[in-house]
Amino acid sequence: MGKDRFTMRLHLWLEGDGGVVFGPGRAQLLAKVQECGSLRKAAEELGMSYRAAWGKIKKTEELIGKPLLEQSGTRKDGYSLTAFGRRLLESYTEWFRYVEKVSLEKARELFPWDIKPFE
Repeated sequence: MGKDRFTMRLHLWLEGDGGVVFGPGRAQLLAKVQECGSLRKAAEELGMSYRAAWGKIKKTEELIGKPLLEQSGTRKDGYSLTAFGRRLLESYTEWFRYVEKVSLEKARELFPWDIKPFE
């Protein structure tokens, strides 16, 4: 990267009194579950233990009072997103993209460098 080219990075999440409700890590986890159809495979691909992934899902479900995943098929570890889980993932993704777009425009307006979004 040249000295006059920088990457903008954003970390957006929602939190409550009980901790993180939803953010990039949980969004990534839900997206991988949707892709793989398995919480275990999603956790593996993200380099985390099944227990850590399960804990993050359960913590969010506890804080919001709605399930994010439901068992699918006959496989013990087969999961799919609930309708609410899909909406939450879509809403977070839309929010992130909007904030990223507006932030990038403002950064380019304010700073004298070539600023690009994180890929």
